[in-house]
Amino acid sequence: MSNTPEVSVLHPKVLLLSASVISSGFIGFRLYNRYIVRVRTYLDLTPKILDGNRKLYGRVTRVGDGDNFHFYHTPGGALLGWGWLRQVPTERSKLKNQTLVIRLCGVDAPERLHFGKPAQPYSEEALQWLKTYVDGKNVTITPYTIDQYKRLVARAQIWKLFGKKDVSAEMLRNGLAVVYEAKTGAEFGENEALYRRIEARSKNKKLGLWSIKEKVSPGEYKKMHYRGQ
Repeated sequence: MSNTPEVSVLHPKVLLLSASVISSGFIGFRLYNRYIVRVRTYLDLTPKILDGNRKLYGRVTRVGDGDNFHFYHTPGGALLGWGWLRQVPTERSKLKNQTLVIRLCGVDAPERLHFGKPAQPYSEEALQWLKTYVDGKNVTITPYTIDQYKRLVARAQIWKLFGKKDVSAEMLRNGLAVVYEAKTGAEFGENEALYRRIEARSKNKKLGLWSIKEKVSPGEYKKMHYRGQ
């Protein structure tokens, strides 16, 4: 006959241990979802990710236009092996359905040649600038919303020699974009005032597209050729 005393499941120590196990599991699950699980496409974006308080770290795999690019999420960065244990794919076939299309928040770049419609001045310059600035590099994005083309409208930041730079702000600073003009669907985060100040300085200096005397803004161009779409 065993002399080991029976311990009730309602014993305070048992309850405390059970609570600790459950709490640890819950915290682990939350950390896993927040810092380890990859966001592959816009279908993986949840309301919690789109609240403007979550940042995603990853690599730009392709620049598609003057104000958007493809982004491969690498959660945890080097701490979780990206760059030394795990590599970002380079083949187009392996990137299919594995990237987010990021639409830079708060700005509109000149329209390139589309469907036989003429390209706007400085559209190629804007594209080449963005390629040089972010293509193949690591960026941090702050997600805001998904637009009608299934692109993630987000703030993009990149580390440069003198600190972290806001990509939208730098495009405005170089006169290669304007502050987004549409009355609906605009997303600025908390940076609208900053963007407008930078745009005003570029306009006063006649930089980039502001050097054109009879300038048609990207928004006006789209209304003329695409009926506002």
